[in-house]
Amino acid sequence: MSWSGKRVLVTGASGFVGSHLCDALVGLGANVTAMTHYNSRGDLGNLQYLPADRRGALTIAAGNIEDSDFVARQVHGHEIVFHLAALIGIPYSYVAPLSYVRTNVEGTLNVLEAARWSGVARVVHTSTSEAYGTAHYTPIDEAHPLQGQSPYSASKIAADKIAESYWRAFGVPVATLRPFNTFGPWQSARAVIPTIISQAVHSDAVRLGSLEPVRDLTYVADTVNAFLKVAEADGAVGEVVNAGSGRGISVGELAALILRLMQSTKPVVPDTSRVRPATSEVFVLVADARKAAALIGWTPRWSLERGLEQTIAFVTEHAHLYDTSYAI
Repeated sequence: MSWSGKRVLVTGASGFVGSHLCDALVGLGANVTAMTHYNSRGDLGNLQYLPADRRGALTIAAGNIEDSDFVARQVHGHEIVFHLAALIGIPYSYVAPLSYVRTNVEGTLNVLEAARWSGVARVVHTSTSEAYGTAHYTPIDEAHPLQGQSPYSASKIAADKIAESYWRAFGVPVATLRPFNTFGPWQSARAVIPTIISQAVHSDAVRLGSLEPVRDLTYVADTVNAFLKVAEADGAVGEVVNAGSGRGISVGELAALILRLMQSTKPVVPDTSRVRPATSEVFVLVADARKAAALIGWTPRWSLERGLEQTIAFVTEHAHLYDTSYAI
């Protein structure tokens, strides 16, 4: 599919993956409306990192995904909607679970209802590997049971099921992409990789919660490519598609790898304040992405090490942006 001239809406455009997706879409010639969360500072979030010409090519729509009227106005007139707007920090979901329901569940409902009445050609809904919870088996395919082990994951499961219902009940052409852990430049200290890097720069030690959980890490350029391919593939409508590398690495092993790439000898120190509740921790997330290869022709191209090198370069260059006390 040619993206040139396509009218595309990206919700959550100022976030980590959303900003990279906007960058890619503008580069492909799409006419992109970037929906951002309104703030009084006029802050564009991660869109600030786009080259000036690409940022200038965006139409910025600042508002709130929880406002159904605002969402309907933005969806109208667009051919393709990438829905990435969400509250994503797991620790904060323990503090303010209702916020997650309003943003992740009601926000998704607003997008799908607007798409239903606007005749949108494709909605790509963003899920999360956290929806699977701790693995019953690995690698995890799309048939794995869903488990709400945090208010965040429960809200995303609800959003996924609403997306499924709008396909089955109303024929809304929605496809769900379920990325495993994405990393790369522009990611905030909320995530473990920037936290490790920034602590290695600023602190006397790298302080982390549990070192045992295993994660499947995908470089952001590969995740963006998966979004594009899901939107392009007619066979993805009504489906859930994993995007992951199939390679698992524990948090402890990840920290050791990052420190080695940075040529740092900083020790890794356990910090109990960063540990999730025992029954809420997700211990193993490793993707089975064979469906993505067969259905949308996607396989990751970036190795973990190559992606980490790019991320280290960004975080060390922008070390002043990272608060090393941020709890994971």
